Amino acid sequence: MKKNKATNNSRSVTAEEFQKTANRVSLITTIGNVILSVFKLSAGIFAHSGAMISDAVHSASDVFSTVVVIIGIKLSSKKPDKEHPYGHERMECVAAILLAMVLFITGLGIGAHALQTILDGNYGELQLPGMFAFIAAVVSIVSKEAMYWYTRYHAKRIDSGALMADAWHHRSDALSSVGALVGIGGAMLGFPILDSLASFVIFFFIVKAAYDVFKDATDKMIDCSCDEETQKEISDCVMKNEEVLGIDKLRTRIFGNKIYVDAEILLDGAHSLQTAHNIAEAVHEDIERNFPRVKHITVFVNPANYSIKADDA
Repeated sequence: MKKNKATNNSRSVTAEEFQKTANRVSLITTIGNVILSVFKLSAGIFAHSGAMISDAVHSASDVFSTVVVIIGIKLSSKKPDKEHPYGHERMECVAAILLAMVLFITGLGIGAHALQTILDGNYGELQLPGMFAFIAAVVSIVSKEAMYWYTRYHAKRIDSGALMADAWHHRSDALSSVGALVGIGGAMLGFPILDSLASFVIFFFIVKAAYDVFKDATDKMIDCSCDEETQKEISDCVMKNEEVLGIDKLRTRIFGNKIYVDAEILLDGAHSLQTAHNIAEAVHEDIERNFPRVKHITVFVNPANYSIKADDA
């Protein structure tokens, strides 16, 4: 199974900066989606394009999904309390799962309507879409791709799974608009069925995006470990301490957008309890300093085998 990669090259952001950035990005994309949805719906109605109306519905779902992202990020940023001593980071995963459900349901609706039109077979009765729909498709592709890169940049900067899910929602909308563009263009050339076929193709793009978002969120919900590269980097960080003779066990788990680490290190069995504690504390601080995403670290100390044998002798 492919692990989630936990990158360490981005600087750590404060909870306040995380919240402000997420809110700003969400507000800008929400305004853009409202304007784009109205524009595409108008184009679909007046230019007689089912593909463009489907695309408008997809954009409208982005507005709802962004609201879900805002709520999820706000809840995940809450400080630990008595009932939730480990924090609320997984609320971001809940938000991402809701987004996946919205994407999937939206895709099913679009796919079912398109399939019904295709199976009806009354192609001669279908109206040819106008130039307004074609222009709207081009505008949608450019706008949604811009939203994708803008949201993706900030999602990586603050390491937000929900915001990254929203970025992929924008990308799926851009891809669906490409399908709409091809379908509308083909219909304008005298093949009206292509408009409905484009709507059906859009369905597959949306469902694929929903699956990717859902899988990423569920991996984080079930304590999936970090990728092998990240675990090796943490292991190398531990072994930089000259007092550490080896690592018995190193376990990691992703908790929302944070990482938890459990490490069992080998030390000389002749060390005093205070010395062993100081070494373990130094290892803890090294990991915390070098891996901003690590929220909680537990370091266990085991005596090295040769030290035990020497003591027994």
